[in-house]
Amino acid sequence: MRPLYGLLQMTFRELWAKKIVLGLFIISSLVLLVITFALNLEVVEGSLEGLRLFGQQAETPNGGPEGVPQMSLSSVVVAVESVVAGAAYWVGILLSLFASASLFSDLQAPGRIELLLSKPVSRMQVVAGHVLGVWAAIAVLTIYLMGGTWLIMSIKSGVWHFRFLLSILIVIGMFGVMYAAVMLMGVWTQSTALALIVSYGLIFVSLVLAGASEIAPLLGSVGEPMFWGLYHALPNFTEVTGIVTALAKGSSVDSWYPLTSSLIFGGVVYAGTTYWFVTRDF
Repeated sequence: MRPLYGLLQMTFRELWAKKIVLGLFIISSLVLLVITFALNLEVVEGSLEGLRLFGQQAETPNGGPEGVPQMSLSSVVVAVESVVAGAAYWVGILLSLFASASLFSDLQAPGRIELLLSKPVSRMQVVAGHVLGVWAAIAVLTIYLMGGTWLIMSIKSGVWHFRFLLSILIVIGMFGVMYAAVMLMGVWTQSTALALIVSYGLIFVSLVLAGASEIAPLLGSVGEPMFWGLYHALPNFTEVTGIVTALAKGSSVDSWYPLTSSLIFGGVVYAGTTYWFVTRDF
């Protein structure tokens, strides 16, 4: 257990040493400060009477005669939380992948990997410690931003939207899925650039796969089954956005399949990466 804990600490230190992670922390802190001090909700007996941003009265197309938005208190809370959830999912995951992409490749650098494996630690523990360390670091940042937003908005408004917290798990889970591709390319090529290209490429491909029901029938008898094969085999990063949004808004989720298939993809890739790393000759 002690070797695994040591690997976790090492991964945390390496991630913190990367200024991008520090930048994510600073940006998250600024978002929380804006929500805390710049966004003011005027709540009277549980109803929204006014909304101010940076001291200015916010108006909507349906604003009343005095510029008071005709919006319910809960809709304002949901709107703010949905924006933060969407930003954490897309921008947060993209930047997190960029920040962590080099870690596994650097771990296998000549001299370093031999020194690490000379310690009383198994290769399985090396992989597990690295993965858990990266996941834990990104989870802390995600909980800090999204959990902090939820707590601040709940205290300000009195509307405790607990279902929003489920979207935090989705963001963390989908980062883990995309990081699986980074690790696979890391153990195969030890190229950080290629690992990023592949992970970002999968996200780009998911934009196309999201339109499978419209695109697939146009590809003919050969192209259609191939397209659907890719749809089921690759992570559905874009479609999972709908799940994150639905949870943030408190609405029902139409289908959990995009998330389920993505998690299966991640599990298979992690298994393959672990096997490759364990059997590789360093």
